[in-house]
Amino acid sequence: MFNTSGIELTIHSIISEVINGTVQRWYNVPVTISPTAMWNESCGEQLLDFGRPEKMVIGVMLAIITAITVMGNTLVVIAVCVVKKLRQPSNYLLVSLAVADLSVAIVVMPFVIVTDLTGGKWLFGEVFCNIFIGMDVMCCTASIMTLCVISVDRYLGITRPLTYPVRQNGQLMAKMILGVWLVSASITLPPFCGWAKNVHTAGVCLISQDFGYTIYSTAVAFYIPMLVMLVMYYKIFKAARKSGAKHRFMDFARQECLETVASEALRMHGLKPQGVAEECVTLSRLLSRERRNISIFKREQKAATTLGVIVGVFAVCWLPFFILSTARPFICGVECSCVPIWLERTLLWLGYANSLMNPFIYAFFNRDLRSTYRDLLRCRYRNINRRLSAVGVHEALKV
Repeated sequence: MFNTSGIELTIHSIISEVINGTVQRWYNVPVTISPTAMWNESCGEQLLDFGRPEKMVIGVMLAIITAITVMGNTLVVIAVCVVKKLRQPSNYLLVSLAVADLSVAIVVMPFVIVTDLTGGKWLFGEVFCNIFIGMDVMCCTASIMTLCVISVDRYLGITRPLTYPVRQNGQLMAKMILGVWLVSASITLPPFCGWAKNVHTAGVCLISQDFGYTIYSTAVAFYIPMLVMLVMYYKIFKAARKSGAKHRFMDFARQECLETVASEALRMHGLKPQGVAEECVTLSRLLSRERRNISIFKREQKAATTLGVIVGVFAVCWLPFFILSTARPFICGVECSCVPIWLERTLLWLGYANSLMNPFIYAFFNRDLRSTYRDLLRCRYRNINRRLSAVGVHEALKV
C-alpha cells in the first residue's frame, strides 16, 4: 500500500531546512511534500496489501491455473509424438502452440504469481526484469502467432486440398514454425538493443512504454494476427455456408432422382436382369458421390466451428489486455503506469488463460486427441496406436 510515513518524514526535514536556510528552499516545500509527485516517482502504481487468507486463496487459484496449463499442453506434445496417426505435418503447429503455452506456464507464470502475492512489487532485480519481460513477450507472441498460422493452414487445407502442399511437407511446416518464433523474437529484442528501455523503478517491472515500440509490438503481437484470424474465419464460414446450400440443393435433386429410379423399377417389375443391373449401378454411383460430398461438407462445417471457437476465446482473453497496453503510454506517459495494479493483473491473467484453454479446445473438436488424452490419463500406453486405427476405421464405415 501507499506509505504515508515517508511523506511525514520528508515534511519535517524540509521545514527544518526552510527555517535555518534561505527563502529559496521555501519554494521547494510544496513540490517535495506533494502526494502527486511521490505517486509519479513510484511510477503511479499503488501496491496491494493482501492478508494471509487472501494470499492463500489467490495463490491456490493461480497455482491451479498454472498446473492445468502445464498438464494440458504436455498432453498435446506427448500425444503428437507418441501416436503415429497424429504425427502429421499439420499437427506440428499444434506442437508449436503447446510448446509456447507450456513455456508461458513454466517460465512466466511462477514469477507473476510471486509478484501478485507481494501486492505487485517486483522482487527479482533489474537484470532479471529485462530477461523476464523478454521471455513473457516472446512466449505469448509465439502462442498468438501460431494460432494465426493455424487459421491460415486450416483455410488452405479446406479450400485447396489438392494444391496446398505444406500439409504433406514437414520441412515447409517447420520453416513456418521457425518464422513464427523469429517474428516473436523481433518483438523481444528491441529493449535489449537500445531502441526502448523497460521500466524498472521502485519495485516496478514494466515493459517499455515508448510510443513507437508500443504500437509496433501490439500490432505485430496481436492486432495483425487477430485481423488475419478474422479474415480466415470469415472465408471458411463463407465456404461452409456455400457448400451447405449446394449440399441441400443436390440432396433435393438427388432424392427426386432416386425416387424416380425406384418407381421405374417397381413399375417395370418384369424388366430384364440386365436393365435391373444398370439401374443398380447408377444408384451405387449416386450413393458413392453422396458419401463423398457429405464428408467434404462435414469437414468444412467442423473447420468453421473450430476456428470460430478459437477466434472467440482468443479475442475474449487477449483483447482487453492489449487495448490497455496500447492506451497506457498515451494516458500515463512513458515513465510510469497509472493503471490500477488489480486491473492490470486481472487482464494479464485473462490473457494467460488462453494458454490454458487452447489444448482443451482442440481436443474437444478432435476425436483422436480426445482418445489419446483419455488413454494417457488412464496410463493405457500399450496398443494405443492400434486402438486409434480401429476407431478411425469404424468412423469411416459410418460415413
